[in-house]
Amino acid sequence: MNSSTNDTSRTIGLDRNVKISKLFIASIGCFDDTQSRAIIDELVEWVEFHYRDDLLKRPSKHVYLRKLPDQVLEKIDQLRSCAKIHEQILRQFPEGYIISSMRHTDELYISHYNKDYGGDQGLYDKHYDGNLRFLSYGSVVRALIYLQSDATYKVVFHDSRMEKAFVTYDFGLLDFHRELHWVEGEYNPADQQRILLKCNYLITPRFGGLAARAVGAANTGVFFIVKAAMEYSKSPRNPAEKFVGLLCNVARLLNNIHPLVPLGLIGGILAFAGWLAY
Repeated sequence: MNSSTNDTSRTIGLDRNVKISKLFIASIGCFDDTQSRAIIDELVEWVEFHYRDDLLKRPSKHVYLRKLPDQVLEKIDQLRSCAKIHEQILRQFPEGYIISSMRHTDELYISHYNKDYGGDQGLYDKHYDGNLRFLSYGSVVRALIYLQSDATYKVVFHDSRMEKAFVTYDFGLLDFHRELHWVEGEYNPADQQRILLKCNYLITPRFGGLAARAVGAANTGVFFIVKAAMEYSKSPRNPAEKFVGLLCNVARLLNNIHPLVPLGLIGGILAFAGWLAY
């Protein structure tokens, strides 16, 4: 397991001799070269100018990277495509596995956590980012790249038995579907603004063919459905938003039990709605 030299991280009892089936063990690192840090500083300056109003508001804000200007994406690409991250990911996979970037799902994240039982509630609650951990083929690894942050929040990676208070220039890698994790800390406007990139990578055998494309499509479909529901119900204000926020939180809790349970819930709701319509 890799770690940065920042002493705000620690492992919490992981037996390295025990192989955890299918789990990509959470890994941390740091952009310690001058060029990468200069790029990060430029990106922070750009975010603070173009999203200056959002930095003062709650709740959190997500922006798909594909919607940002090309000159900004060029700088981001140098971070999310860097050899350090790719090598750290592939180190845990057999020879012959490759990384396919899921750039259409990558996001810029301005972090103002809310405990209001809306779509953002899960950041504090124990949760998995995805619900396809029952798939035995392929993995999705998420990179959290911290453009700006202080150590007032801590991310707990339960399955990897590690925790980390991320600061500026750090990055963390976690299993999108199989890592139960949560954030500990309280939002304080006086703290340094937390700005990060969320980048996702699909890892499959080199000649995965149709199977690799099918897994990629399944991940994309689930991602956008869940994301739409979370964004719609973030800091809910009306009954419809509150209802969707309730569903998000119930589905999140059920996903912690088994990933197929929330899918069954959604199927049941759709079937009931169809019955009412009929």
